[in-house]
Amino acid sequence: MTDAEHEFVLTSPGIRMRFSSSSDRGKVRTVNEDSMLVAPPLFLVADGMGGHSFGDRASQQVIETFSRGIEDGSVLTPDRVVELINESNTAVVALTSDDPDAVCGTTLAGITVVEVGVEPQHHWMAFNVGDSRVYSWDGRRLEQVTVDHSAVQELLDLGEISAEEAIAHPHRNVITRAIGVGAEVDADIWLLPLGGSQTFLLCSDGLSKELDDDLIAGILADVSKLATGQELADRLVEAALAAGGTDNVTVVVVEAQSLDTERLEEETSDRYALPNHLEQTRPRKRK
Repeated sequence: MTDAEHEFVLTSPGIRMRFSSSSDRGKVRTVNEDSMLVAPPLFLVADGMGGHSFGDRASQQVIETFSRGIEDGSVLTPDRVVELINESNTAVVALTSDDPDAVCGTTLAGITVVEVGVEPQHHWMAFNVGDSRVYSWDGRRLEQVTVDHSAVQELLDLGEISAEEAIAHPHRNVITRAIGVGAEVDADIWLLPLGGSQTFLLCSDGLSKELDDDLIAGILADVSKLATGQELADRLVEAALAAGGTDNVTVVVVEAQSLDTERLEEETSDRYALPNHLEQTRPRKRK
């Protein structure tokens, strides 16, 4: 198991971030094909697929591509995030250029602070491809920000199965989008207000398959049960392992606090319009 806990202050906009991360190969897998990037204000989780030959390389390629893209230290824009997703797709596709029969791909879930507009305003930007997730937590309610790109999610959207049936559905591991499986990739993006106290959870499906949202929320809410020196990300991974640990599991928890003296008014993400050429990538709302 790997874990880390750090604190970071972003002066413009004024935000203090405390974050923890943890990853484990689980009790069944022999290789951890998950990768993560903790480079505030950018946080990523990628879940590779393709077995020993390519799964871990695919997720690592995404992390390496984004790492190179933020080397100058500037705050990203929505356009630049989309570019890096596309560059990641090209890089993962190239891994199998000499072996057309090889299977290689990865999910991606991320959140970062971005600058939007001519006179830049700062927002959180969440994005995903596949079934790795971004959640938001306000201290009382856990909300899944991203929408899974999976066969089960499509059946849920069509009303053909219930949430309870989805848990054990035979196609629950089938994803409908991934980085590296085609020449182009279609990512969903979401702009969120920035300000006040905010917590985000990023995870691979090794967490969400083992713990339902209520269990995850309970762990986030009850920090009194953390052992000495234990952080939230590590506790969540530990709980996933205790529940079965059938897959690699990776978790990043980001706790952000605005340094502004005046609390920003509560706003919804719909107030922040994406540029027209990005609007089509906003995820559909879950029913």
